[in-house]
Amino acid sequence: MRFHSAPVVRHCDAKPVDLSAATVQADGRWRLFLFAGSGHERSAGTPIGDLCHFLAQASHSPLRRHTPDGMDIDGVIDVRAVFQAHHQDVALEDMPSILLPQKGRYGLTDYEKIFCPDFKGGTDIFDKRSINRETGCIVVVRPDQYIGTVLPLTAHAELAAYFARFMRPRRED
Repeated sequence: MRFHSAPVVRHCDAKPVDLSAATVQADGRWRLFLFAGSGHERSAGTPIGDLCHFLAQASHSPLRRHTPDGMDIDGVIDVRAVFQAHHQDVALEDMPSILLPQKGRYGLTDYEKIFCPDFKGGTDIFDKRSINRETGCIVVVRPDQYIGTVLPLTAHAELAAYFARFMRPRRED
């Protein structure tokens, strides 16, 4: 199934956007959309926070394992998160570094990786996509914008194994 767009609010500027139309470009990258469970507005100590820590730090993380040295951390696999709360209730200072990566030649922070439902538009992405509000999930979107797999936020090993089946590890010098 294709990952169709849905209305959300971009956290950094409170701008209503369509999630895949605003974030998914035909640039050959994989996408991980992390849909936070309820009460995860502050990511520390939550499944989404633990997953982000795994993605950023673990040696067997697909980001660390398959992104070549010298490339931006999201150069192969781009991570985005959607929280259930109103954008004013999501604290930017509590977000993990993987959702606020330093990128490019000047190391500028990318603030456009965090989203919230568009409550004014009346269409909640969690309802529209039938995402379990208690547990949330990971939606892996292939470069052709089709869904590769859907996993629980706690499925770190399964996520790593999914990518290890077909992606080569970066070369260790």
